Order: sequence, then structure tokens, then C-alpha cells
Amino acid sequence: MNALNKAKILSWQQISNLVLNKYKEQDWVNGKTSSQATLRLFGQPENSVRVTLYRDHHAWCPYCQKVWLFLEEKKIPYKVRKVTMFCYGTKEAWYKKICPSGMLPALELDGSLITESDQILSSLEKEFGPLYKSMHEGKVKELRKLERVLFQYWCRWLCYPARDEEDEEISKQEFIQIAKAMDNSLSSTPGPFFLDQFSIVDCIFVPYVERMNASLFYYKGFQLRGNPMFPNITRWFEGLETRDTYLGTQSDFHTHCHDLPPQMGGCYRNDTEGQKECENRVDSCTDFKLPEHGLPEPEESRIFAAARVLKYKDYIVKVNPADDGIIDEGLRCSLTHLLTGESPSPPQGCDEGLRYLKQRINVPRDMPMWSARRLRESLEVAANASGPRVAQPLPTQHRKDQNPANFGK
Repeated sequence: MNALNKAKILSWQQISNLVLNKYKEQDWVNGKTSSQATLRLFGQPENSVRVTLYRDHHAWCPYCQKVWLFLEEKKIPYKVRKVTMFCYGTKEAWYKKICPSGMLPALELDGSLITESDQILSSLEKEFGPLYKSMHEGKVKELRKLERVLFQYWCRWLCYPARDEEDEEISKQEFIQIAKAMDNSLSSTPGPFFLDQFSIVDCIFVPYVERMNASLFYYKGFQLRGNPMFPNITRWFEGLETRDTYLGTQSDFHTHCHDLPPQMGGCYRNDTEGQKECENRVDSCTDFKLPEHGLPEPEESRIFAAARVLKYKDYIVKVNPADDGIIDEGLRCSLTHLLTGESPSPPQGCDEGLRYLKQRINVPRDMPMWSARRLRESLEVAANASGPRVAQPLPTQHRKDQNPANFGK
């Protein structure tokens, strides 16, 4: 009898006991930046809150991330109300009453609603002061224009099918040229950021450059972070990861690569051997050497992942395509591996259901990056022991498989 069969699958009570003995609930209100927070006070009284941020449930919206990061950096007390994006569900009726267009983000300041992310940032600057430099200063305005040009050439390469190999190469070289301009701008300061310290400029560049890093790796086999052509972009990412504000909003490759297609109207592979290898690395969910993150694993990563599963386990089982009893046991088998390192024999037939779940763990919505890595790894360990079946491919026209209404939200 091999080691795989000797270990016993933990019960939910045993899993709960292991988690409760080690898990410490984070202070969502005054502690580090987290997607779980719905109220942020930064040590101030609740009656000081003048701002409500309306952002999407899944933390997929890049424009929401920009405003979210600004609020966190400035430590402006605020409330959060989460709203469904059109690409993964039906917009809430209460939000349509507040904002008939349904657009995100929106921000309420002293009872007045503001939409469009740059207008929101401008209003916050006026009321609470700039983040190091005003977004309307000359140097900042130049860099904002650069960000829009970079966005334009990224979209041209990623979101439009190339006519032929030559057309693909032209789009690639055009993007590289603008990325080098970004890299050159970053080289002009002694630190890792665009200006002498973290500023509004970094808030503006973060959302889409993070998504460029993920999507070009997956769909084009192109590495942005860690590429010798862009040493200062790499240094910039490393600088961002010294800030808890950024780490709390940071996503991972797998999340971005599969949430972007319905938002962008499509993402096109170049089907090179290098691209296929990169795609497989991301979709394996077990490659921890992807150029998406540079920090060591926190001690609490596994416990936090297990705690999140415990909180939502009934919904997880309910929405899974596998039989409830089979996926319940398979999930406990995965958590047994996650928490103890042991690999008990999973029930036959749970392989597809576990891989379905593995593909739908989102960062930072569900948990931070290292927690997601470890949970996906344990799900695959159990799935691999159960069988070879894979889940149906993730949809690309929409992501209604991620409808928050299925999780009581």
C-alpha cells in the first residue's frame, strides 16, 4: 500500500480546527490593503468617511484598481460597495439607480457621484491633495500621455488578429519601441518609480502594465518583466512589491489572462512554439517561476487559502459541475494536502471538478498570490491522483461562470 493510500482525508471539522489554531483574521479596516475590505479607516473614526468607492466584485477592472490604489496610498477613509461587471453578470438594480450608465468605477464624495477614473482622481486631488505631484503638472501630463500610447500599441498587438507573420512582427516591434520609452522614463530617477518617489504616475501606469505583463506572456510568448531590454520596468515592478498598497491590489497571470478576453473584445495568440509553452506554464497553475511576482512565500499562505475555502465551501460545492458528494470529498482531500502535505486517495471522478475550481481561483479577489498558488497546486495533486479529465475551457466571450450571485453576493 503506497503513501498516497495510507493518509486519511480530513473532515471539515478537522480542517476547521487546523485553520482556527493558526489563522489570524486580518484587520480589514485599518490593516494592510486587501480586496476583502469594505471599510477602510486608517486609524480614523468612521464618521470621518466622506468617500464611497464603487468597484467591481472581482477586482478585474483596471480603472477601479487605479482609484483604489490612490485611496490606499493617500490613506483616505472610504467605504467600498462592489458591483457586477457586465461581462460576468447582471448589473445590480440599486447601482443602476445611482449610476444609470452602470460604468465603473464610480466614487461618491460628500454625496456627489463622480464617474470616469481620471475625473475621480482629479476630484480626490482637489479635496485631499496630490499624491506627491498633481496629475495636472507638466511632467505628469507627459507621462500620462505615454501611458495612453503604450496602451494603444498593446491593444493593437494583443486585440487584433495579425494578417500574417510580418504584420505580427510589426505590431510587436511597435510595442517594444514604446515600452523602451517607458523604460527610459523610469531610468531618469534614482529610485524605481517614475518620479523621485511613488506618485500618481505609478498609480496610472500600474493597472494596464500589470495586465500587459500577463497577457503578452500568455498570448504572445513575450516577457516584459525580467526582459534585459527593460531593466527599469523590472526594477519598477520590484519597487511596487515593496508597498503593501500594491500587493493588496496585485493580480496574477492566470487571473488576468482569462478575465481580459471578454473585457477587451478578444485576445489573439500568435501560435509560436514559445507562446504555446508560456500558455501551458500559466494554465498549469503550478509553475511558481512565472515572471509575475518576486517575493518569497509568506508563512501563512496555506492557512489563509484554507480559511477562504472554509468560508465559501458550501457555494463552491454547489456551483461545481461534479456531484456534490464527490467534489466535497475531493475538496477535503485537496485541503488535507494543503495543510498537512499528505496525499490521501481522492474519490474517483473528482478530477474534472477539482480542475474546474483550480481554473476559477482569482487573485486578489479570493486570496493573495502565494495562497492561490498553493491552493491550485493542492487541487491539482488530488485531481491528478483521481484521473486525467480536464474541465471545459474557460469561456472567452463572457465570464458568467464567475457570477457573484452564485456566491450569495
